[in-house]
Amino acid sequence: GICGDNHATCSVYAQNMAFGVRPPALADWIINLGEAAEYMFDHNLYQDNLVGIDFCEQMVRETNPTVLARAETTSAPHAAIHGYQTIADIMRTLNPFTGTFYREALQMSRLSREMFCLMEGRHVHPSTLYPGGVGTVPSVQLFTEYQVRLMKYAEFLKRAVPLHDDLFDFFYGALPGYEEVGRRRVLLGCWGAFNNPEACDFTYARMNEWGRAMLVTPGIVVDGELITTDLVEINLGIRILLGSSFYDDWQDGETFVKTDPLGNPIDQRHPWNQTTTPRPQKRDFQGNYTWVMSPRWFDRRTNAHLALDTGGGPLARFWVTALAGLVDIGYIKATGSGIKIYLPKTMTMPEVEFEWKIPRWNNTLECDRARTYFQAYAAAAAIYFIEGALEEVHAGRTKTWSESKVPEEAIACGFHEAVRGLLSHHVVIRQGKIANYHPYPPTCWNASPRDSFGTPGPYEDAVQ
Repeated sequence: GICGDNHATCSVYAQNMAFGVRPPALADWIINLGEAAEYMFDHNLYQDNLVGIDFCEQMVRETNPTVLARAETTSAPHAAIHGYQTIADIMRTLNPFTGTFYREALQMSRLSREMFCLMEGRHVHPSTLYPGGVGTVPSVQLFTEYQVRLMKYAEFLKRAVPLHDDLFDFFYGALPGYEEVGRRRVLLGCWGAFNNPEACDFTYARMNEWGRAMLVTPGIVVDGELITTDLVEINLGIRILLGSSFYDDWQDGETFVKTDPLGNPIDQRHPWNQTTTPRPQKRDFQGNYTWVMSPRWFDRRTNAHLALDTGGGPLARFWVTALAGLVDIGYIKATGSGIKIYLPKTMTMPEVEFEWKIPRWNNTLECDRARTYFQAYAAAAAIYFIEGALEEVHAGRTKTWSESKVPEEAIACGFHEAVRGLLSHHVVIRQGKIANYHPYPPTCWNASPRDSFGTPGPYEDAVQ
């Protein structure tokens, strides 16, 4: 799949905890640079070469000709920046294979993929990520090659962000009621991304502290309220329900983990205790109808099993990070009500500051808008990561790997953000071997079916 590097990263995080190893700071910067490039690559490709087709002139002409007619006479508010005078001009430039912006986006996806390969060796299955660090050979030239590409990408983003703002704002006005498309209750989860080398030691005991130091803040938002940023609490609350899935129950099966390293009790439905036994059967939409289980987060305040979604990834990352107000690195600042993103001067464009603000709705258009803004977030973060990496290199701290051994016994977890959203890996080691391992990517959360309590997953909920 497309998210191989996100899983490789999350697996390395889980193994770092299990093996009790802390990578050198330079290794963390390199992984952060690789993952930032992945966010830029995937969000760009998805936004402008897949999602963009929904809004292109060819599609709108066939499905909503009156909307296209209105677009022809509607001036684009940011035309002076992106160069397209009307909304219809923007739609035309998104036409597949013929549109200028569509083709430019393809070039940017190639550029960002090159950036990724400089750091992680191969896309989409990295060849240089290991427990304890990376095999990437650091040098000033390596980071300069990344930065040259990054600045070209940043220049592209300075036009892409206002272009998409103009397009999405137009659709709100042109199609009254469009805000209801994909709208659901604000139940958003983010497991955090971009570890801070100064804080992250991968110990479970300090996971709350180094989790809050991440440069994308982990957390859960319920009805607009940030209810936690504690990765330990987040981990303890994960429940895997069966509901409508083609599997046997494990409620009375083996308990691999009774308590976490801090002594907190672990539920039988936590991934550490999950036993996966497939039970193929005929699809029955009144009974079992999918191979996807139903991950939920148990809210101890209300005893509710929450069907969290990711807002496509960026929306949840932004919403949580904004409300937490913890990130402030010069290029990015979380304000409590939004996020300010600073991109420095590039070849032909001046420095710019974007501000993403918490929207009124958790809906399709805001998921789309956040996807563009998060490309700018990832680019700004990458500039910061390059500075951190070069500081290590100039100081002579070029070690990128710390040795470790597989323990006889261990329980561990890794938390990360895949492109589409929350990602966690959960591992139990016995007698030096893996006794249980379960990864939970965003698709399991987003595409989950009706659970044991009859609650639909986010996809089903959003289209009902």
